Order: sequence, then structure tokens, then C-alpha cells
Amino acid sequence: MPDIPLSIHPGGVTLPVLVVPGASRTEIAGPHGETLRVRVAAPPEKGRANRAAEVLLSEFFGAEATLISGPQGRAKRFLLHNVTIAQVGGRIESEWG
Repeated sequence: MPDIPLSIHPGGVTLPVLVVPGASRTEIAGPHGETLRVRVAAPPEKGRANRAAEVLLSEFFGAEATLISGPQGRAKRFLLHNVTIAQVGGRIESEWG
């Protein structure tokens, strides 16, 4: 299983993500070290890339995703609401195990 450190949060699970804005397409590229690499077509201005990453992660994990740290940089942390570590880890494992 990819070694992405997930953390329990009162609202769900936190997930470290490396966001690459201005990509040719929006996709989850897979594990990148201890993060999940996400490419978004949106530019890194006025929070557009952050919002695109929230939408993509929400669709992939089936849970609302909210940016909780790193709004200006590429390294970010998202909160996946109302899910467990087992659910998030299982989804990552099923895709890139």
C-alpha cells in the first residue's frame, strides 16, 4: 500500500496532497512520496486550483473535501468529511495498491 500518512480529525480524515495547477487535464495522478499527487487544469490564481482539487477529491473519495492547510503552496492538507481512515486507505489501495 502507498505510504500516505492519513490522520484522524473530528470531522473525518486529513489527507496530504501535492497539487499541480495548470495541468493539461484534471486527474489524480497517484501517490507521490507521502502525498497524493493531484493535477488540475485550473490556474493557481484566486483559489481556482484549490477549488478544483476539492471537487476532484470529493468525487474520488465520495466525501466532501475541504482545504485545511497550504492555500498558497503546492503541498496541501485536505479534510475528507465523515469518512474513516479505513475507507480512505481502502480507496487508495484499490487504485494504486
